[in-house]
Amino acid sequence: MQLFYAPEITTPLYTLPEEESGHCVRVLRLGVGDSLHITDGRGTLYHAVVEEPHPKRCTIRIVEEHHEWEKRPYGLTVAVAPTKNIDRIEWFVEKATECGIDRIVPVLCDHSERKVLKGERLERIAISAMKQSLKAYLPQIAPLTPLRQLLAEPFEGVKLIAHCEEDVERIFMGEMIHRGENVLVLIGPEGDFSREEIEAARKAGFVEVTLGNSRLRTETAALAAAMFTAFVNG
Repeated sequence: MQLFYAPEITTPLYTLPEEESGHCVRVLRLGVGDSLHITDGRGTLYHAVVEEPHPKRCTIRIVEEHHEWEKRPYGLTVAVAPTKNIDRIEWFVEKATECGIDRIVPVLCDHSERKVLKGERLERIAISAMKQSLKAYLPQIAPLTPLRQLLAEPFEGVKLIAHCEEDVERIFMGEMIHRGENVLVLIGPEGDFSREEIEAARKAGFVEVTLGNSRLRTETAALAAAMFTAFVNG
């Protein structure tokens, strides 16, 4: 199945955006009557056929709709401090989208080494990963957010902070996740969260967790948290 992305899709006739039209006609060489699938990124999968295979404005006709296609039984938000090497956080966005995630919140922490982030590029990476992995849900990517601002926001579900401080009691993350539950997990920068940030998170209702005995890079820890959640709900 070849999946296209069209957030403003209309039915029954729709003209694909120029980039998607070019991929459909020039790359895949689809012609009149050929089948394709489209998602709006909000959970609806459309089955369509090509009406007019123009390389800049390909017109398609919707023949079938599937709402909440492969909807996950849980909600997942990962708040992660962007890495100094931007390739690493981009890698996380790609892999987390493939595995399934609802929201990614880049957070600005006391020890953050990266304090500027291009959200548009991260969104493009997420769109590509959504299409490649045949997902119908595009994760929301929030703007760079100060950690303490995020701590003050309401959240219905279990709230976790993963850190490396060894002189405090931490629970293995896998023990804190239950099937069908919404999860928000905080992952710190290369220098970890400061003690003040950990204390602020504790006061905001976050449970301190560990991801295991290995010391993980930021992007690896963030993906591990997403995978733990997906495994419990698998």
